[in-house]
Amino acid sequence: MPLFERRVHLPFRRTDVFTWFTRPGALVRLTPPFAGSVRREPEGIHVGAEARLGIGAPGSVGLGLESAAGLARTVLPVSLPAWLAPEVPWTARHTAFEDGRMFRDEMVSGPLRSWVHTHTFEDAAPGEADTADGSPGTVMIDHVEYELPGSSLLSRFGQAGRFTGHWTREHFEAELDRQFTYRHAQLRDDLSFHTDHGVAVGAGDTTVAPEAATPGDTATRASSRSLTIVMSGARGLIGTQLAALLTGGGHRVVPLVRPGSTTFGQRGAAIAWDPAAGSLDPEELRQADVVVNLSGENIGGRMTEAHRTAVLQSRLDTTGLLARTLAQLADDGRPRTLVNGSGVGYYGSDAGAGPDGEGLPESGPAGTDFLAEVCQQWERATAPAAEAGVRTVMIRTGLVQTPAGGILQQVLPLFLVGAGGPLGTGGPFGGDGRDPWQSWISIDDIVGLFAHAALSGSVTGPLNGVAPHPVRAREFAQTLGRVLHRPSALPLPPQAPRMVLGEEGNRLLVEADQKARADKALASGYRYRHPDLESALRHVLGR
Repeated sequence: MPLFERRVHLPFRRTDVFTWFTRPGALVRLTPPFAGSVRREPEGIHVGAEARLGIGAPGSVGLGLESAAGLARTVLPVSLPAWLAPEVPWTARHTAFEDGRMFRDEMVSGPLRSWVHTHTFEDAAPGEADTADGSPGTVMIDHVEYELPGSSLLSRFGQAGRFTGHWTREHFEAELDRQFTYRHAQLRDDLSFHTDHGVAVGAGDTTVAPEAATPGDTATRASSRSLTIVMSGARGLIGTQLAALLTGGGHRVVPLVRPGSTTFGQRGAAIAWDPAAGSLDPEELRQADVVVNLSGENIGGRMTEAHRTAVLQSRLDTTGLLARTLAQLADDGRPRTLVNGSGVGYYGSDAGAGPDGEGLPESGPAGTDFLAEVCQQWERATAPAAEAGVRTVMIRTGLVQTPAGGILQQVLPLFLVGAGGPLGTGGPFGGDGRDPWQSWISIDDIVGLFAHAALSGSVTGPLNGVAPHPVRAREFAQTLGRVLHRPSALPLPPQAPRMVLGEEGNRLLVEADQKARADKALASGYRYRHPDLESALRHVLGR
């Protein structure tokens, strides 16, 4: 049976690394967006716990199919049938467990003939991967025994069969190498994030007591205990990853759910609310140390009157209800935080590099178009909480980079077939010479910034959720083409997005020109995982 093994040295204590794997969210954080999705997390890693995943086809074929299916789900007004999903179901069961040392999972059903994955954790030798306090780090070994489908059949065809089998194994292990490179980077970066924010992951507490923190401390020192974090939009693109990151640090995430949700009714697992009806029991929210609001109608779509109303009203209903409820609770003296969504659309679709040409700080002027007005009203809706003394942060999110959604998912099918190019530059035949600024951010950094804002006592007010190095549309296309080894010179004809989004939607979304600055995030102590576009794309695309 073929063997695949990878070792990684981690500058964290073995107990911390192992404990991270036992917590909810670990599998979500480790599953590459270019390789599949988590359909059901296991309840721990004890013997008998099962996980269900969707596994995509390897390489560019799988990436293209998955991004095209995701784009179709976003654009089409009807849901795609389950049988059109490009992923293959995979069920794995945990079959061995030794606390602090190892655990094993085996494929119960899936595309392979067999799969046995043993995770082993050892103390590193002195000097190999020492922790910040000088104690031994960890060596983690991923040991996989597998058998591909059809391997026994190939053995019957002599030399040709052996050659085909060897070629197939090489390509399969190349795909495994991509996935484990991603997994190890995620694990290292998540553990670093929790360490930066004062959490001793294995112990479930922190290294700094609340009274020891000073105003000069970064966000890393503010989270002095495990927090209860109530979250709306916990199943969305950002919310799913944010909840997983926070629970990996020992925090408790409680989703806000509408009546009829599948999680509604599980005692202690969720809080019921109905924003349109203004319904939320203040006593249910009293447990919260932090409230994160990610709810809102998807902005993408034709800017019909009905869509515009839904985009604005959904944000005002959710934010207003949460802000008013938090204000009601302020008299109990418990410090609380509201981290609310917003967008770089605040500055207007034609803001460019700002009045001084240096980029758009949070203090920059607001725009006057529809999305700018949405963001302004959205942020103003947090006022009752802020006026009652609740620490309030509004994150102005840029173009999130992940093949699981957003702009990258939308352009990937074109790039993968060799027809990709810059957006918003006026079309393939000269156009008007436009080359708009694009304020982007990786999925892990926008998730990290939301978590950073939740855990940091010093971050307040608006915060640009963007990477430190925005790029122009042509540079974005060139970088993505280089990462994918595809051409990127032919601009997208403007008629294509106009057909989907309409004239106004195309102007506000595709042709938007905004160079937002990340100075405030950097000054607050946040450490970017992917400050440059190429490293972000290579990570989320496994290239």
